[in-house]
Amino acid sequence: MSTQDLAPSPAGPGHGQGSDPGHGSGPGHGSGPGHGSGPGPVDVEQAEAALVEHYPRLVRIAYLVLPPSLGRNRRVLTAHALVQRSLPRRRTSGAAAAASAGAEDAVDPGYAYVRGEVLRQALIAGLPLRRRALPQRAQFPPLLPQVWGLRLFPRAGGADELALDQRLSALSGPARAVYVLRGLERQGDPEVLRVLTAAGVEDAAAALAEADGVEAAGGTSTAGLLDSPEFDPCSLQARPTDLMRRRQHGKAALAAAAAVVVCGTLLGLPGDGWGRNGAAAPSYARNPAAEAALDPERLKRVAPAVWPHSTRTDFSVWPERGGLVGDRALLRRALAVWARPGASVRTSATPGTPVGPPMGSPQLLYAGEVDGSRVVLFHDGLRAVRYAEPAGETSGAALDFARTDGADAVGSSALVVSRTSANVRYLTAPWVRETAVRDLLAPAKEPWALERDADGLTGAMPSPVGARGCASWPALQVRDEAGTRLLTDLGELAPARLTSGPPAAPVDATGAEARAGWARTACQLAAVRSHGVRSVNLWRFAEQRLPEGGGRAAWLCTRAETWRGTGSRVLAQFQVPAPDVAAALAAKADGSPACGVREPRVLAGVLWQAKSGQWYVLAAGSRDVASLRTSGGVTGQAEGHLLALRTKPGTRADLSATLTDGSRLDALR
Repeated sequence: MSTQDLAPSPAGPGHGQGSDPGHGSGPGHGSGPGHGSGPGPVDVEQAEAALVEHYPRLVRIAYLVLPPSLGRNRRVLTAHALVQRSLPRRRTSGAAAAASAGAEDAVDPGYAYVRGEVLRQALIAGLPLRRRALPQRAQFPPLLPQVWGLRLFPRAGGADELALDQRLSALSGPARAVYVLRGLERQGDPEVLRVLTAAGVEDAAAALAEADGVEAAGGTSTAGLLDSPEFDPCSLQARPTDLMRRRQHGKAALAAAAAVVVCGTLLGLPGDGWGRNGAAAPSYARNPAAEAALDPERLKRVAPAVWPHSTRTDFSVWPERGGLVGDRALLRRALAVWARPGASVRTSATPGTPVGPPMGSPQLLYAGEVDGSRVVLFHDGLRAVRYAEPAGETSGAALDFARTDGADAVGSSALVVSRTSANVRYLTAPWVRETAVRDLLAPAKEPWALERDADGLTGAMPSPVGARGCASWPALQVRDEAGTRLLTDLGELAPARLTSGPPAAPVDATGAEARAGWARTACQLAAVRSHGVRSVNLWRFAEQRLPEGGGRAAWLCTRAETWRGTGSRVLAQFQVPAPDVAAALAAKADGSPACGVREPRVLAGVLWQAKSGQWYVLAAGSRDVASLRTSGGVTGQAEGHLLALRTKPGTRADLSATLTDGSRLDALR
């Protein structure tokens, strides 16, 4: 049975809030059954503050635990490297710090976490490399910090420090860690055992016994010696490396650099050279078919009179347009960069889109100057490709790929030609008769006209991609002979089509009811940006009367279909009656068939607070749900496809349903 996490809404009484399944309680959430109190999570900033404050102590610990066989210079650099690599990559659970913390560390879980990481890496660094085992980063010499031309080592101590160093070198890595935790950290054996176990030591008790034996053999307590300058890798002496060997290496490096310069110059001289192809990388093969595909004279060019008589209505019948379609030098550069993008070319591609060279001579859709850039649009049957370079320059080129195979008349209605920080321009299909801009968040407001030039290039319109917040969501409205469509920019070359209705029979979201639904859910489209989305459908799969006279709420399912056919994203949303409140996200899933043609059903739930302060578990399924059940934090069932049960804040519950045919349906997650 899958778990549907139900989290209370931060919106206050009368507002629903969805859940993110699989996540525990966070700030603002109550504790459900089975959740005890424990250490809080460790922030990266908290761990960094502890590392900076206790840096000399942490480096001393790493230096003492590292095996003396590394040599003093490498021990010093490795100790610094291990401490500097001990920050968590993201906010981490407090369990890691708790496992590494003794009673005295309870006030600083950040220090306990960093110290545990330092010990773990130092113990790994002391392990020998094995032939069949994958080596770990700590076992290699550090990349940073590095000191060239000098050898660094701590200041020399007295006879007692030398004797202690010899005694520690005879111990294993875990035993050295025991010795350091006892002497330097003043930890008792129970704390030492807990810290070593958290650091990955398999037999911590044996390490304690080994350290006991060495200390007994020494006859005296040497804990105070651990604080001496002999073991301080932050107070260092410097000596030169082997000067004669360094001179020989310098001569060899100079000769190698000269050889690279000569070879690079020779490679750039013959044939077409680099200048003719702009920012393209050097040619890697002389293949006749590949060279033919890069010849601007062989580009496929469609005449304007073809599309009205064609049996197809897609990108294949787009005519060539733009004022630079005859610029052979520009087209040659664009094709060359497409085939061999150099290191300076900014390349982007939608998920699942191959970025290789054209499979044959591509079709030219557009070439012109837009917003200070020279832009070329190609299509090769599978992909739309956009090349752009600053006007008057051939450096700073950009290359964008988008998969568009199987596009119909609506899917090939427009392509992005230019995108700035806040605006976007489209090249529309020749069968598009009118274009306008409609704000999805203002469904009652009339759209405003969007001008186009003779080539079908629109004026600049606001783009939701570059906007801050979600005060508006401008969408492109196009009209052709078959009707009116709504398209939205999701940060890709091809805009996504917006539809509304049941999965089996969606319609374009241009009607009043469809626009009203999108007005409260459009901001959730940010969750599917740059995902290779072809179309997004909004389905109102259930309505529910809220307890205590709270009005009538709606349950919505948003499904984003992709050009590649896989990786669809599904969002279940809960919409309270208040018209000025956006729908709350109840659940999200990637790759799920829910709310689609193959599985036109869905189940989701939220926690909702009535105006009286009472909390409820609300759940809804599509029409083919016969009964609902909850278990876990709250137990109950209901006949039909709706459920409402009293509960407490922070409750977590499992949701499941039985369909009319007797099969089981789990909650969306």
